[in-house]
Amino acid sequence: MKQKLHFIIAFLILGFLSFNTSGQTPNRNQTSVKSQPVTAKKVYQKRVLDTVKNTDFSLNGQYRFMLSRSKSSYGAKLINPTRLDALWKSVNDTLRKERAELKTAKAKVIEQEQSIISLKAEVSGKESTLNDTTAKADEINFLGISFTKGTYTMIVWSIIAVLAITLFIVIARSAKNIIEAKHRTQLYDEVSAEYQAYKAKSNEQQRKLARELQDERNIIEEMRTRGK
Repeated sequence: MKQKLHFIIAFLILGFLSFNTSGQTPNRNQTSVKSQPVTAKKVYQKRVLDTVKNTDFSLNGQYRFMLSRSKSSYGAKLINPTRLDALWKSVNDTLRKERAELKTAKAKVIEQEQSIISLKAEVSGKESTLNDTTAKADEINFLGISFTKGTYTMIVWSIIAVLAITLFIVIARSAKNIIEAKHRTQLYDEVSAEYQAYKAKSNEQQRKLARELQDERNIIEEMRTRGK
């Protein structure tokens, strides 16, 4: 955009120079004519009004329209000062507009940078608060000792594992003791049964011996009775 404006300004300067040059050329011709003794004739030209209107009001459109409506003389363009002034005014208006927009854009950029800095500070504060809240939520006090949830969970599961292993050992030993007790009970029952059998047999033998002893006593008593 700036290069285009510079080009248009350079063209306007060249237009002014060509206009001045073309304006001075007829004077030289008139001087040469006056030096001759020939009687000058007045030439009347009809002034034709230019009623064509420009429909493209951009800088490029105004520039092209000015060139299209300008006459050529000796390889130079005869530019209408009114159109040239209008183009110059449009260039100045465009420059003022661009500068105003640039100033507004810079102000918006500065405002947005300040907003970004403020948002970054706010986000940083919220992150710090979130970290503190997370740390507090992750902390557990047990018997006056602070633990993180991970450490506390690991300790609890370690205790549970130790208790489970201890319970398994106790159950295993209890099962072994139960089996041993059953075996001892079975042995006791067997010994008791043998003892009862032996006792019954012994009682039977005692009764048998008592009967035999009684028989012998009866025989002896009978023999004594016969001897008398």
